[in-house]
Amino acid sequence: MTAAVDTRNDSEGRARIGFSRKVRAYVSLTKPRVMELLLVTTVPTMFLAQGGVPDLWRVLGTLIGGALSAGSASAFNCYIDRDIDRVMKRTKDRALVTGDVTDREALVFSYVLGVASIAWLAILINPLSAALSLFAILFYVFVYTLWLKRRTPQNIVWGGIAGCMPVLIGWSAVTDSLGAAPVILFMIIFLWTPPHYWPLSMRYRDDYASVGVPMLAVVRGRAHVGLQVILYAWATVVCSLLLVPVAHMGVLYTVVALASGIWFIYQSHSLYSRAITHVVDVKPMKVFFSSITYLTLVFLAVGIDPLLPRVLGF
Repeated sequence: MTAAVDTRNDSEGRARIGFSRKVRAYVSLTKPRVMELLLVTTVPTMFLAQGGVPDLWRVLGTLIGGALSAGSASAFNCYIDRDIDRVMKRTKDRALVTGDVTDREALVFSYVLGVASIAWLAILINPLSAALSLFAILFYVFVYTLWLKRRTPQNIVWGGIAGCMPVLIGWSAVTDSLGAAPVILFMIIFLWTPPHYWPLSMRYRDDYASVGVPMLAVVRGRAHVGLQVILYAWATVVCSLLLVPVAHMGVLYTVVALASGIWFIYQSHSLYSRAITHVVDVKPMKVFFSSITYLTLVFLAVGIDPLLPRVLGF
């Protein structure tokens, strides 16, 4: 009897959800903040691939397809992780936890976005971009979410491959091919992902521990995590400089990559220093936000640098 009353109350609660709240709930499944970061890397890559300003309709079409793809992967992730999201404090407001979206609605939504993204890119952009988008979704869902995330502290290292795919999609959308330059852009994001995400996992260590997710900060001490952040930060900056000879980048990109890279490395060393001196609050979120600023600056330079010869007339 109690179960029947609870079910009826749940149904009535969902029925009272307004249209705008329902829309916001669906949008939240796509993790807009993550999507923004992915799309920020796509547009500059397309400018570099073109060697100037690409067709803006193609840019818009690629962004829409990429947004649908990223949204699908994120929605699948929310659906699969709904059990641990209901336990962790930082995910207590997600739509599947609050009941604003049902499990069935979330799963259907995930499939619809995924199919739409592949069809959109295949028809309006090219088959290569569509294939790369499909790979990104499948990799994020099956390799990262279902296989790696709950099994190994290296989950975010290899799982981060899915987050690197937008640069390949952006490049292929312009050239219908791949090459050394997009591979380096791919590797920049691949190496950047651990020093970006591991500080966040330090901040929410107790949350991950409570659900048995073996993030590096859960299974190893914060000094070890801090050291790994330093190593990956250095590798990211060195990799970013490889783009200079390979893609014939100019002074702007070189200066930005060096200056922002030095700042990123400094923030990483500061985190490690606080960790080994047993400071109670090592302030890992400083590195987390610094990493976002760093990547944004580097990719802004990627997009602007090819425009300078035309603007300056040489």
